[in-house]
Amino acid sequence: MRAAYIHGIRDIRIGEKPVPVPVGDEVLLRVSAVGVCGSDLHYYKEGAIGHARITQPFIAGHEFAARVVEDQPALGLKAGQLVAVDPAKPCGQCEWCHRGHVNLCPHVQFLGSPPHTHGAMTEYIVVAPSQIYPVPDHFTPVQAVMLEPLGVAIHAMDLAGTKKLFETVAIIGCGPIGLCLLQLAKMMCKKAIYAIDPINYRTEKARQLGADGVAADHAAIAEWTDGRGVDLVLEATNSPEGFQIAAQSARIGGRVVLVGIPDGDQYAPLSASLLRRKGLDIRLSRRMGHVYDRAIQLVAQGAVDVDCLVTHRFDLQQASEAFSYPSEFLDGALKTVILPHPD
Repeated sequence: MRAAYIHGIRDIRIGEKPVPVPVGDEVLLRVSAVGVCGSDLHYYKEGAIGHARITQPFIAGHEFAARVVEDQPALGLKAGQLVAVDPAKPCGQCEWCHRGHVNLCPHVQFLGSPPHTHGAMTEYIVVAPSQIYPVPDHFTPVQAVMLEPLGVAIHAMDLAGTKKLFETVAIIGCGPIGLCLLQLAKMMCKKAIYAIDPINYRTEKARQLGADGVAADHAAIAEWTDGRGVDLVLEATNSPEGFQIAAQSARIGGRVVLVGIPDGDQYAPLSASLLRRKGLDIRLSRRMGHVYDRAIQLVAQGAVDVDCLVTHRFDLQQASEAFSYPSEFLDGALKTVILPHPD
């Protein structure tokens, strides 16, 4: 079967590998669609995220939807049924899993995480039953793909603890995660939501999705709030300056949730005195917990529009373009999706 391998920085090649054979209770899936995530772009542009480094040809892809190959009576699944897949398989045994922080499990097996755990940018894949989430019959593969980034946004909102209706919120970074955060914030916060991104077409999408103010520079937040800053900042950029921008945008005693992964795995510059003097509540968001059921419900009810975030679709043979478009902001690209087996 075909697979898209990342060989090195900006080097993607289509190769061949055997169709995987399920072991034990694993389930064989036929991949319908797989999204290109911001973390995938770090592997493409830098070859690594922190210590997770590509040391050999590697198959990325953790946002995906697939169809069951054979009936699975024990799971209530039929051959051909569309499912979403949680890419994380935490150990379930460590202290952090028992505390409920499965997204922080140090022993997690995460699909599409180098150097050893290949992802879904291929034609077939095997997963554990616990990773499979059936979706409603009317869901498309692309909608099922988008449950994963939506889940990341849901987890970040949980960390934000948004329970106050009359809060001001700033979204820093209007990529797919930021735009999911914007839609979730609109459901919870009834005062004002601002969106910041230097790319015009991204802030225009934020405006279409209901942002009360959009701008290319976070200095606008000080103008909009008369210098106060906002109650909650949700940072979803790839900029090393993202942390500093978030801190500058928050009010004294405000909350900051960092969701983005900075280029080079470093935040800079960063003023310790600014953080200290504002007394900020700062939280870092990693992946997600058990939120797929909530994500499915939000999409099924039409509460979150994930379709509008998917701008480009590519065949597996065009995997290189699927990465280059969002990394270089070509043709208004937001989320690009690869279709190994288009329905």
